[in-house]
Amino acid sequence: MSPRRKVIILMSCCLSLLIVSMDATIVNVAIPSIRTDLGASPSQLQWVIDIYTLVLASLLMLSGAAGDRFGRRRVFQIGLTVFALGSLLCSLAPSIELLIVARFMQAVGGSMLNPVALSLISQIFVGRVERARALGIWGGVVGISMALGPIVGGLLIEWIGWRSVFWINLPICAAAIILTAIFVPESKSATMRNIDPIGQGLAVMFLFGLVFTLIEGPELGWSNPRTIAVAVIAAVAFVAFLRYEARRHDPFIDLRFFRSVPFASATVLAISAFAAWGAFLFMMSLYLQGERHFSAMHTGLIYLPIAIGALIFSPLSGRLVGRFGARPSLMIAGVLIITAAVMLTFLSATTPVWQLLIVFAVFGIGFAMVNAPITNSAVSGMPLDRAGAASAVTSTSRQIGVSIGVALCGSLAGAALAHTADFATAARPLWIVSIVLGFVVFTLGIVSTSPRSLASAERLAPLIAGTAVNREGAHVG
Repeated sequence: MSPRRKVIILMSCCLSLLIVSMDATIVNVAIPSIRTDLGASPSQLQWVIDIYTLVLASLLMLSGAAGDRFGRRRVFQIGLTVFALGSLLCSLAPSIELLIVARFMQAVGGSMLNPVALSLISQIFVGRVERARALGIWGGVVGISMALGPIVGGLLIEWIGWRSVFWINLPICAAAIILTAIFVPESKSATMRNIDPIGQGLAVMFLFGLVFTLIEGPELGWSNPRTIAVAVIAAVAFVAFLRYEARRHDPFIDLRFFRSVPFASATVLAISAFAAWGAFLFMMSLYLQGERHFSAMHTGLIYLPIAIGALIFSPLSGRLVGRFGARPSLMIAGVLIITAAVMLTFLSATTPVWQLLIVFAVFGIGFAMVNAPITNSAVSGMPLDRAGAASAVTSTSRQIGVSIGVALCGSLAGAALAHTADFATAARPLWIVSIVLGFVVFTLGIVSTSPRSLASAERLAPLIAGTAVNREGAHVG
């Protein structure tokens, strides 16, 4: 395969990452305009974000397995097509309910893109150096998408309207579909993992039940029979999931992974950091445009320090992890998230813009520092053939974290969303919880990197590797 063809394949894979990553920040900037235009309630606004992240979280691992089984190029092209159709329907949605349905469709397509694109990159860039360079470019696209998202979104909303933030996906999807059809070879995995529909279903039931309870609880009432029933169903689904997966020969999620303290910590770290992140993005867009009456373009520019922080400090964090391990990056991330959340508790309707820029910069740098050590902790001590599965669990945990963070906005700051109280005062409980989440990141940064924790990962690796060998032998036999 020629170097030129490899570059084009990497480009088509990066285009998929660009639209999936950019969609999150673009839609957050559009939330106030969607509320005004479609008359959305606070809970409906939360579902616009959460239906996307929840479906992504639920289907990421399944889509990756589908690509291995049915062909990576085929699944990738289906994902691009579904994502484009979902984006088109989002732009045409006449009501908030149909917008939420279209976001669901977008997420189904999006779930097929990133895990399959990573598999394609791993198959095509086989040399250690060229693969590292390709994955470095892939990671850089995340920073670029974060930089572009708020600014492009703000400009489009200002000049055309909120529906245009979904139009931008269409030409990018079309270009990626054409490039994939011409240049990407079809590939499948030599070893097939069984698909676990029952485990998958129980996990989805638990996640949707948990988020439904947090979002709808404030509106329906915490003692409402429907709220209680959904909460009970979520709890039963969680217990059933744990029991079923523990007994299954080839589980959807290997629960033994959680015997590794670094892996278990990485899962909690991902949920905690991304919950604080999801809540921050959602609430600050409403604060800037609803409370402060800034334009969408002005709001996008205030988000810029986050993107700059990601571009500079994400690679720096990666180098720190490579040289000193995960502890320094996680401790710095924890301190910065705590600092930003403390600053947010002093927010008011007249906070100067320069202070807001400092808050966004501090939060953005803290968030940029946390990604590399989470992935490193997840795969620490894992056998090479299970590192992908371990990394997929943390990718899922990131999406779950965003979903929970947005859901907490309604539970802890419902009065701010409903405009029934002073925004800054009503949002304060949410920022206090974010302080706690920052402390979780800081504490786990110390705990997960202790000698005892690292030893737990080393003890687990031979056990998992031995089971994998036995399973392969059984398949061959």
